[in-house]
Amino acid sequence: MSARRGALGGRPGLVAVVVLGAVGLSACSAGPTRSTSRTTTPPTTLTPSTSATSLPPNTTTTPTSNLVVTDEIRSQLVAAGAALNSLPPSAYTGLVPDETYYAYDAATATYWAGAGLVPSSSSTRAQVSVQDDGAYLLFERPSGGTWKASDVGLAGTADGTACTVTVPAAILTLWNWAPGSCRPTTIG
Repeated sequence: MSARRGALGGRPGLVAVVVLGAVGLSACSAGPTRSTSRTTTPPTTLTPSTSATSLPPNTTTTPTSNLVVTDEIRSQLVAAGAALNSLPPSAYTGLVPDETYYAYDAATATYWAGAGLVPSSSSTRAQVSVQDDGAYLLFERPSGGTWKASDVGLAGTADGTACTVTVPAAILTLWNWAPGSCRPTTIG
């Protein structure tokens, strides 16, 4: 008993709390049960801070899931967009607010993101890169892989070209993007 008291700061009652806490946590990590009567509706608008979940995708019950854009993911997307433009990540200050989407598609085992980059006021090349085709980027990353960015700013518009990236229909539905598109309809 003295070894336990030493490890837990001399509080023998804490052993029961630690054991009960561990049992409670293992019960919570078992995941939700599947319900056949549950239906979900894709969101009509998506902003990462309000409509996305911070939980990792659960491929057994949710084949396509919105995810929260963490600081780490934001940094990775900026770096991938910067690399596409042959610029350092410091040429950009972040992602355009309210234009960032991030999700996981279990059917393709791929993470998808869409975002506009905010250029640094000190980088003329970055400012030019976010015009026209570069005004919006689509990102894809296979599980365990690295992000690949594609310019899709004018894709699908009357003056633009066709989408060079095929976004899975489940992702388009989840993000409320038009079928066959590769960017939100709100991007002009």
